[in-house]
Formats: sequence, C-alpha cells, structure tokens
Amino acid sequence: MKPLNKEVVMAITRYNPIRQFDTPSTPRNFTSLLDEFFNDVVTSDSGRLFVPSIDVSEDESHYHVHVSLPGIKKDEINIDLQDRRLTITGERKEETSDKNTKYHLMETRYGRFERSVMLPNNINQDKIDARFEDGVLKLGIEKKEKQVSKQIKVK
Repeated sequence: MKPLNKEVVMAITRYNPIRQFDTPSTPRNFTSLLDEFFNDVVTSDSGRLFVPSIDVSEDESHYHVHVSLPGIKKDEINIDLQDRRLTITGERKEETSDKNTKYHLMETRYGRFERSVMLPNNINQDKIDARFEDGVLKLGIEKKEKQVSKQIKVK
C-alpha cells in the first residue's frame, strides 16, 4: 500500500446550535434532535432553545468562568463540580402574559439548560467563588500551586 502524499487541511468552526440547522426547510424536531445528541442541549416544551453563553479565561492564579443568564434568579442556578467537569443547570421560565396579547416578534428563548466545561487538572476544588451579578454568573476557580519535583534517594 502506497502512502498518500496529500496534505489534509481541516477548518475548525464554532458550532452554533441555533443557526446551524434552523432554516425554514429544516423541521424543528430534527433540529432539536441534533442539538440534544451533539450538545447536551435540553429543549423547552415549545421547542425553542435557551443556550447560555460561556466565557472561560485564566490569569496567573485563577480560572474564570462567566455564564450569561439573563432573567434567571440566583437561587434557580445549580452548579456541580465532579471529576473536573463543571456543570451549570437551571431553567429560564417564560413570563406569563395576557391571552389577548399579540406578539409580532418573539426572539427570547426559554426552557431548561445544562452547560458543562471540563477544567484542567490543576484546580483547587476547595477554593471556588461563585457570584451572580447583573445576569452573569461569575466563577473564580483557584489554581493549585505548582508542584515542585522532588528527588527521592534510593536506599
């Protein structure tokens, strides 16, 4: 068998679950099925997705996770850390309105959500600070001190 001399180039693009398959010709059920399968996105009863945005950054001493959760109360947010997997869950509930109200445009997304992020090995699970300000969940996760290598003498 001869080796291939072709260079393989792959473009990496960010997947957007709302725009990727949300076209008039794509059935809503198929779109929801793909989102649930590939992204662990939970859909609301109406089929409209609420997927909060997450930003992850770091500085010398901490990792920072910011999650946009407008319209959600802080006691309705659940944060779980298990085996370096940080999972944030909750539900954005639709406001009840008068039945006589006629919407001309409604872009707000509602429903249950779950977002997970794998964190690096060097986190200190006992030193995590969570704050909720102006609709943004802000997590500060302290890094463990760098472990210095140690010489061990053979006896």
